[in-house]
Amino acid sequence: MKVIDTPLLGCKIIEPQVFGDERGFFMENWNRQRYAEAGIDVGFVQSNLSSSAKDVLRGLHFQYPNPQGKLVSVLSGEVLDVAVDVRKNSPTFGSWTGVVLSGENKKQFYVPEGFAHGFVVLSDTAMFSYLCTRLYAPECEHSLLWNDPAIGIDWSCDAPQLSAKDQQGRLLSTFSDAELPVFTP
Repeated sequence: MKVIDTPLLGCKIIEPQVFGDERGFFMENWNRQRYAEAGIDVGFVQSNLSSSAKDVLRGLHFQYPNPQGKLVSVLSGEVLDVAVDVRKNSPTFGSWTGVVLSGENKKQFYVPEGFAHGFVVLSDTAMFSYLCTRLYAPECEHSLLWNDPAIGIDWSCDAPQLSAKDQQGRLLSTFSDAELPVFTP
């Protein structure tokens, strides 16, 4: 597997080794030892799957306290997946990085604890999978406004479909210190 560091410390793009022939393909989508050797030494406790139509934008979500790290991938279709650093005192606080994930390219994206996460569907539909390092805790969930101008994410979508919760996301500048995780080098 190939691991690519992003400009945001801890966020990694993973290109698993895929073995294919005329019958299909095989790949490891998680191997604790191999990922730990690549710097992703976490234990996952929850697995989620979502299906979405074109232009559906989910996010930007993060939990604090009880932050979640996520290993995400797309089983079918294509999405632009985005992480935003929301860790107080981080040198990249408020910065974002993104990667196109698809059933075809089979890339994975590791978003560690302390980052907001979201994606927009680029294909007609997409099946999105993610492993989480902590259980979902709705009382700890926060929604960062998907189009916060101070962050400036290029979603490649002019009119995204948003949930009511995501329409009510907040600007990063409105979060108090008590609502944000702390950067620890």
